[in-house]
Amino acid sequence: MGFFFRKSVNFGPLRVNFSRSGVGYSVGAGGFRTGVRPNGRRYSRVTIPGTGLGYQQEHPRGTGCLLAIATLGAATVGAATLGALPVIR
Repeated sequence: MGFFFRKSVNFGPLRVNFSRSGVGYSVGAGGFRTGVRPNGRRYSRVTIPGTGLGYQQEHPRGTGCLLAIATLGAATVGAATLGALPVIR
C-alpha cells in the first residue's frame, strides 16, 4: 500500500482539490457535482447524501458539463426559492 496526498478547499459551491497529480476543481451542491480532474478530464457525479451511493460519468474531451451545470443552477435557484432543503443523515 502506498502513500497518497489529497486536500480540498471549499469556496461555497466551488471546491478546489490539491493532490500529488495536480490541481482540480469542481462545482456543486447537495448530491450533484461536476468538475475537472488535474489531467483535464471532465466528470459529473450524482450521489445520495449520507448513503455512499452514487453514479459518476466521465465526459469525452470536447464536451462540457453544461447540462450538469444547468441542472445544478436550476436546483440551486429552486432551493433558494423554496427555502432550505432538509438534510438527510
